Amino acid sequence: YLDGERNGKGKEYYDDKLIFDGEYLNGKRSGKGKEYYIIDGKLIYAGEFLNGERNGKGKDYNGDDKLIFEGEYLNGKRNGKGKEYYEDGDLKFEGGYLNAKRNGKGKEYNKDGKLMFEGEYLNGERNGKGKEYNEDCELEFEGEYLNGKRNGKGKIYYNGKLIFESEYSNGKLIKTSIK
Repeated sequence: YLDGERNGKGKEYYDDKLIFDGEYLNGKRSGKGKEYYIIDGKLIYAGEFLNGERNGKGKDYNGDDKLIFEGEYLNGKRNGKGKEYYEDGDLKFEGGYLNAKRNGKGKEYNKDGKLMFEGEYLNGERNGKGKEYNEDCELEFEGEYLNGKRNGKGKIYYNGKLIFESEYSNGKLIKTSIK
């Protein structure tokens, strides 16, 4: 303690359960640290803090020591580049985040690690240009998205070959032309 506030390394407890182990500055979590669930004391976050919030690089865990996210934080939220993982540890998503939501360019993968989508996101949804792939990693659709749904012009592929040019509205096919 310095002037009555936590400064330096320390631990926080709640009902005899460790909830934080790390560094403090002026009474707030600042520096490296680990957060634990209040209920069972399992690890939920390890990384950097500033002014009491997650800031910098860090990792989220599911409470069973399985990594579910690693990346950058700002003011306690996912901001910047990051990666999400399935419960078995396989990569689920990699890309940008803003205010804890997918934002900017990113890629989604299925549980077998195959690329299923690459494109643009806004507020956690597919928005802008993107490409969808099938289980054989072949391009199936290339076009525009709005609020997570196909919207606007697009191209439909089969076995890697363009077969239709299409137009969508709110996820529904409204026009096609054979190529």
